[in-house]
Amino acid sequence: MLDNDASARRRGTGGGPAPTRRRKRGDELRAAIHTAVLDELRERGFAALTMDSVAARAHTGKATLYRYWPSKIELVVDAVESSMSQIDIPDDDGDLRGQLLEVLRQVASDLDSPTGVAVRHLIAELVRTPELTQAIRPHMDDPVIPPILEVLRRAAVRGDVHVTALTPRVAGVGPYMLRTHAIISGTPIADSVVVEIVDLVLLPLLRGYAVPPS
Repeated sequence: MLDNDASARRRGTGGGPAPTRRRKRGDELRAAIHTAVLDELRERGFAALTMDSVAARAHTGKATLYRYWPSKIELVVDAVESSMSQIDIPDDDGDLRGQLLEVLRQVASDLDSPTGVAVRHLIAELVRTPELTQAIRPHMDDPVIPPILEVLRRAAVRGDVHVTALTPRVAGVGPYMLRTHAIISGTPIADSVVVEIVDLVLLPLLRGYAVPPS
């Protein structure tokens, strides 16, 4: 009788089989791993993040991580890039200022999201560790640059911007300023900050390209 009771307890109070943890697979497993990476970045930072800590948080084995990502740099880059919101390109209504505001407002909103918080921790770590910047830069593209370049390209077609302004460096000025503001001042980013960046920095900068530099 005791043995039967003990067996029942092991199987569960209803006498059925003991619950088992269902193994995640495919996209579900990948999403769990990405979530674990972002949580580790937010809570511990890049330096303290390890393959072991991610595996434990995602309830999977470390061997599974290494099967798809050779190192934590590739893992972090993939998690960040896969979790970032897509920046929508505004409709071309002929209003350069309005389109720049629309793109940068999306960037500001993303920086205030859970993924944005993780990205800010990663950026802060890159600032503190130059050698990490060199290692991670080849693996990571800035998703904001292409939409802004498209906005500038259309403005150049209309004659509002000189073609010499169509460079990744110019397109990156607004996003870089917003990210720096988020790291130093935190979020949420006031809309007045976005407006100031466009009106006091980007538009004067673009007007400066009206005449090709000598």
